[in-house]
Amino acid sequence: MTAPELPTTTLVTRLIAAQFPEWAGLPLREVESAGTDNLMFRLGEDFAVRLPKADWAAGQAAKEQRWLPHLAPHLPLPVPVPLGHGVPGEGFDSPWSVYGWLDGADAFTAPITDLAHAAVQLGRFGAALRAADATGGPASFRGGPVTEWEEGAMQGAIRDLGADGTVDPEHATKAWESVLALPQWEGAPVWIHGDLLPGNVLTRDGRLSAVIDFGGLGVGDPACDMMPGWSLLTAETRPLFREAARVDDATWARGRGWALCWGLVTEHYYRTKNPVLASVAHRTWSEALPEFTG
Repeated sequence: MTAPELPTTTLVTRLIAAQFPEWAGLPLREVESAGTDNLMFRLGEDFAVRLPKADWAAGQAAKEQRWLPHLAPHLPLPVPVPLGHGVPGEGFDSPWSVYGWLDGADAFTAPITDLAHAAVQLGRFGAALRAADATGGPASFRGGPVTEWEEGAMQGAIRDLGADGTVDPEHATKAWESVLALPQWEGAPVWIHGDLLPGNVLTRDGRLSAVIDFGGLGVGDPACDMMPGWSLLTAETRPLFREAARVDDATWARGRGWALCWGLVTEHYYRTKNPVLASVAHRTWSEALPEFTG
């Protein structure tokens, strides 16, 4: 599959006019984001249009259309509500979606200041998501063992980031070896968001207000949804998140492994391609690595 044509305001205007004429003529503007999978446009005051900009994201619209209405009533934070399911057309080759607009700014651009509130709310969000009926749910792309994610990329990241002094390669290698030895998930698959990073949560007045971007939604091991403990929170607020999330020691330890691995691999890959995402990755592994001792 080839990457879809990158959507522009002109293209999105044509798509709306052709498929949702009742919304034609509403003002349209692109919403800036450091996300790697989709582009977002604000349509009028009440709608968000989301379209894939990478081939691997082409199936996300259908998944969100199918499952978000099922999950939203069970969740303690607002999530996107699908209002329209766009189909390929007007020179654009992938499905796309229209959602209700959620007020707020992502935590990349408007950082959370009330971290204790966010820790509890995110923990409760994950616990509620995992409690929802997962029958028939698709596998999340981060639902398997962290030790299989990106396969050999971790070794290359430690080598190169160690060579330029970004990370202590001996400490990082020992930490990763301890992650490799962790017991894996043996429970039934549960729902996970899969991508709980600062760009995928909204804030208002410094407080967490919503969770967005369910492109990684699926079922599997819940460990990857522990990453906000290190990508968003601090040593002082992580215990609040862990308590509210209600996970066992092994899942928490695997979540720390995700923070270490995702952080190092993502900084290594994106440090010149996407500096915003690379900075989040750096913070994530920098928070996690000191917790590995021995």
